[in-house]
Amino acid sequence: MPKALLLENIHPNAVNSLEKSGFEVETRSGALSEDELIEQLHGVDILGIRSKTSITKKVIEAHPELTAIGCFCIGTNQVDLIEAAKHGIAVFNAPYSNTRSVVELAISEIICLMRRIPAHTHHMRHGIWDKSASGSHEVRGKTLGIVGYGNIGSQLSVIAEALGMHVIFYDLEEKLALGNAVRVETFNTLLEQADIVTLHVDGRKENTRFFGEEQFSHMKEHSIFLNLSRGFVIDFEALKRHMDSGHIAGAALDVYATEPKNTGDPFENPLTDVDNVILTPHIGGSTLEAQENIGNFVSQRLENYCSLGSTMLSVNLPQITLSDYKGAARIVHLHDNLPGMLAKVNHILSDENINITAQGLATEGEFGYVVTDVSGLPSDSAIQALKEIPGTIRTQVLQHNN
Repeated sequence: MPKALLLENIHPNAVNSLEKSGFEVETRSGALSEDELIEQLHGVDILGIRSKTSITKKVIEAHPELTAIGCFCIGTNQVDLIEAAKHGIAVFNAPYSNTRSVVELAISEIICLMRRIPAHTHHMRHGIWDKSASGSHEVRGKTLGIVGYGNIGSQLSVIAEALGMHVIFYDLEEKLALGNAVRVETFNTLLEQADIVTLHVDGRKENTRFFGEEQFSHMKEHSIFLNLSRGFVIDFEALKRHMDSGHIAGAALDVYATEPKNTGDPFENPLTDVDNVILTPHIGGSTLEAQENIGNFVSQRLENYCSLGSTMLSVNLPQITLSDYKGAARIVHLHDNLPGMLAKVNHILSDENINITAQGLATEGEFGYVVTDVSGLPSDSAIQALKEIPGTIRTQVLQHNN
């Protein structure tokens, strides 16, 4: 029985789905360190993680027998994707399943910060009655600047506009504006015009600390700042300086450069004592609805890969969408993207008089992926010959279950 290890409180739907597909499933509530992963992954076929567990080159090299990794979240920057692909380990994520949850958190935080709810709450808890409209504003008529107009940024754009906000956005790629949103040509233009700036960028290394002293300085006086994307993209000390000076009127942060691995672990940040700040523990996508959707979505991708060889929506392997078997068995062959690989696979099958009933090939970057349905089960010698083709990364034979 294949084994799955799920970390970080992944939704029970994933457990139920994998168990129904024949997996023995072990769960853990927290993340594991690099050394702990190396120790715990013996005999594991599928690993499920969220955002706090890092799958490094060292982990992958210690367990190249892993079949697949499921990231039950949006991002995959916590996984060494290239190293995983080099060992034939498919990686899947849930790029859309918690979009709405993140958007709703952003909207609620914008309203709370514009009304100075965190500051008023802090005063009330310390016995101070401060009934005043000073510094409090409606969001209607204000300009929202969205940095990163992807799945989350674009949906946030639509809802913000429904609340009466003007929306501008900046993205390195050409993106179609939704509704009345306007794409600005430069980053500084957005910072200078927006009453609220919100970051929704990806986890590429180039984004490390890209928002710092210079960017905060360009923001409007008494503007609001949000980051629900990646913790390492901003300079927290620079943000604190601009809030202490009154230049930035409020901030909401859901992600941090360094985050505790387990619930109950201590948390430190320079903004914990700053007025009108919302600090949340990376819960942008942590709603029951989102986690349920993610549990269903990623577990289905893992099951389809293990049973059908389907790499559709894999983030690190060439993508092939596959239906049920067109023969008695299916041979999946992952290899370096070299000329003549398909011919070499077919030559070995032809020498064994194995009839090919269906076949598909996809290449992407350094890798190629051939899926071949055959009328009969290939011999051990044929399977070994496929594995010995120069450039082969992984060969598997999946049998049709009647």
